[in-house]
Amino acid sequence: MRTLDDLLAEGVTSRRVLVRADLNVPLDSGRITDDGRIRAVLPTLRALLKGGARVVVCSHLGRPKGAPDPKYSLAPVAARLGALLDTDVAFASDTVGESARSTVSGLADGGLALLENLRFNPGETSKDEAERAAFAGQLAAFADAYVDDAFGAVHRKHASVYDVARLLPRYAGGLVLREVEVLRKLTEQPERP
Repeated sequence: MRTLDDLLAEGVTSRRVLVRADLNVPLDSGRITDDGRIRAVLPTLRALLKGGARVVVCSHLGRPKGAPDPKYSLAPVAARLGALLDTDVAFASDTVGESARSTVSGLADGGLALLENLRFNPGETSKDEAERAAFAGQLAAFADAYVDDAFGAVHRKHASVYDVARLLPRYAGGLVLREVEVLRKLTEQPERP
């Protein structure tokens, strides 16, 4: 399994890196009540930003039905992410449309963008492989490499998890690596009473 460290060793300056994060945080009237999942992805994002990558983050939030729903917008997450990283986070108001294209193309080295909720696009969770693949192709067009740091979603056959990873050079992020290590320890070398 190729890792974030492998990607960083290859060099990421001026490269666009799509990071699949798990930013599915609890909201109360648009206010984040627990930012633990945002904090969990920070080490991966900081490493990429420090390396000079142009970072494009994507995630889902809640269970919208394949169409935009303001109560599931990632806009509050973009604001919190910016505060935690102490940097501007460009927020795209769609997933692969004009806003996403212009936001991603406007990124400078060491810049970060967050795409709107992936589940606003029916292609993300579609059972139709062609529809899912088409959406994945649009997401993959934003990047030169893919980092999966959404351990809570790695088992899903969704466009941003399964299909994009087939289209771009792929790497495991720090959070995924930590969880895999815990699983290895529990299955290969469990502590005995």
